[in-house]
Amino acid sequence: MRLLLKNGYVLDTRKMKISGPLDILLSDGIIAKIGKDLEVEAEETIDASGKFVLPGFIDAHVHMRLTTLNFARIAQMTEVEFGIAMAQIAEATVKRGFTTVRDTGGELGGLLRAIAAGVILGPRIVHANLMISQTGGHGDVEGGPRPVPDCACQMRHSAFGIVADGPDAVQKAARHVLRDGADFLKIHVSGGVASPSDPLECTQYTAEEIRAAVREAENRNTYVTAHAYTSEAIQLAIENGVKCIEHGNLMDQKTAEMMAKKDVTLVPTLITYKAMDEFGEKLGVPASNMKKNLKVLDDGLRALAHAKAAGVTIGWGTDLIGETQPLQARESELRSQVQTPEEILTSMYKVNPALLGLGDTIGAVEEGMAADLVISTVNPLIDIAAMGDTEKTVAHVIQNGKPIS
Repeated sequence: MRLLLKNGYVLDTRKMKISGPLDILLSDGIIAKIGKDLEVEAEETIDASGKFVLPGFIDAHVHMRLTTLNFARIAQMTEVEFGIAMAQIAEATVKRGFTTVRDTGGELGGLLRAIAAGVILGPRIVHANLMISQTGGHGDVEGGPRPVPDCACQMRHSAFGIVADGPDAVQKAARHVLRDGADFLKIHVSGGVASPSDPLECTQYTAEEIRAAVREAENRNTYVTAHAYTSEAIQLAIENGVKCIEHGNLMDQKTAEMMAKKDVTLVPTLITYKAMDEFGEKLGVPASNMKKNLKVLDDGLRALAHAKAAGVTIGWGTDLIGETQPLQARESELRSQVQTPEEILTSMYKVNPALLGLGDTIGAVEEGMAADLVISTVNPLIDIAAMGDTEKTVAHVIQNGKPIS
């Protein structure tokens, strides 16, 4: 299909400036030509006059498997229920303009096949497959008493992660998820908000266990990212080869400087704590989880400021769960309290593509790049906060060269 966009102002994500008005020809899923007053044949034309053409949005921290904030309900859901809910989330995600996402934990095999076959709409997904966690860690999501294992080598798993203790078990878990198609590995090195049995400030995994995961990732020419809040947990992770930190809300300035020195990427996820604070109680989030959420809610911006001051490479992610995922684009609004529009857009369009291994494919409106585009009524360099209301500001979403909304 050949689609022609006419007279749009184009965001240049290399120089962070607006050019145009320009015409853009999309052909066979690729940006084929950009120029003024193009005279070409196309099956369809979209008038983008007065609007802004951006690369498709990129979210580097999602969980398609976490289909509801009602954790009690999610524990009882069947695969059919998961499939229906995940399909709805995938379609809503791409219609908001997020044409590429990085899923940081959960079994997605059926969803990936359905999107690839064209059965459902969904974004391009780079994924970690099952998360890897210690017993009682953030990825140990099964509630209630569990039988005592017969040996340390025994592992448990759910649709979200593998519980593995000791370097040998972590190595086995890592090899398993990489065999099943993981693009990178996700481990947990501190407590979490949504998990039932781990204090937020606890440090999880030993240096030897972390190195076991890192070694397997490196053998597959990929990397390990780690869920981590505290400075102690972050330092343990990056000293043992972890290349990316998710969240980082309780990080101090010294730790941010360590991250910058070791060229470790940080993916903050500020909007998820705001969303849980606003909607968690009415959606059935237990009081203990709501209490943990409060501990990290106000610290996210402080940690982001530490990272900015230290020169850390900062990605763009959300970590929203289930019913709160429509708030996805509001991440930029929160970040605008610390970062400039240019810095926020750099996180999304330069750091994220590199983190996802797609730097030559997405993140720029240039000839030869993927034809995944958003046509916005708002200039993001002037009013990045307004981008948070995608229902009002996203006029069209184009995926693989075809308009979908």
